[in-house]
Amino acid sequence: MLAKSLKIPAAQLHRVSFLLEGTKMRSIIRSRRRRGTVLWALALLCLNSSAPASAGVFQQCGKASWYKLGGVTASGERADPSGLTAAHRTLPFGTLVKVTNLANGKVVTVRINDRGPYSKGRVIDVTRAAAKELGFIRKGVTRVQVAGTTLPSRKHHGQNCQ
Repeated sequence: MLAKSLKIPAAQLHRVSFLLEGTKMRSIIRSRRRRGTVLWALALLCLNSSAPASAGVFQQCGKASWYKLGGVTASGERADPSGLTAAHRTLPFGTLVKVTNLANGKVVTVRINDRGPYSKGRVIDVTRAAAKELGFIRKGVTRVQVAGTTLPSRKHHGQNCQ
């Protein structure tokens, strides 16, 4: 049988057959003319789904600023200046990142929900609440390290912070 020649684990074949129960695919598989093609497709599906998607580590250093939110963010949610959220140019919305103030060592975890910053040299804009926890409201701008995890398809360049 094709499954044996491809060395597909029985548990995966059982999972696929369970998913196909009660569908039209079940009758297609029983058709002798299409059986080979369908089994090849299922084999590829099983082989691809068995590899776990691992997230990559993301680290970026640079300047951070804080900004007053008003209206709606780029993600479409209502802006909340008292929330621990941030704007980043490329990270997907909903990504949780740890922001470390390199001047005093304070750390806060924020959720990306907006796009920016658009000033040269800045890597992240945080809300006033996050800036308060990081201790740079009066200063306005500080050097930070932004760290988290990203999807493997995203390309982000890591940097060493000093």
